[in-house]
Amino acid sequence: MRRIALVTLVVHDYDEAIRFYTEALGFRLIEDAPRPDGGRWVVVEPGAGNAGAALLLARAANEEQRARVGDQTGGRVGFFLHTDDFARDQARMTAAGVTFLEEPRHEPYGSVAVFQDLYGNRWDLLQPAA
Repeated sequence: MRRIALVTLVVHDYDEAIRFYTEALGFRLIEDAPRPDGGRWVVVEPGAGNAGAALLLARAANEEQRARVGDQTGGRVGFFLHTDDFARDQARMTAAGVTFLEEPRHEPYGSVAVFQDLYGNRWDLLQPAA
């Protein structure tokens, strides 16, 4: 079996990113270990039993990386968070201060709305159609 295990998300600060992903989005911190270079190996995932990729939160190390924080995909939706209860998760995320950029849409493929993470990266919250 092969699968994508981690996707790197460049962030300004480890602790603020951990807070956002765990508190606002409800992710689970699965690893936070120091690295010899002074950085940290920080991994979060959407929840227990996650069958998809987890996020490696990597602090920007230079100007080139700092310039990419919040715009890693050139303004496109770059991340897709699937849910089994769209209304529940959208309400919880909104209450936690997450910014949704549109009203929920009900498409043939499922219920969806675009939101931003704390840096401006665009995500789809998506409950796939049955």
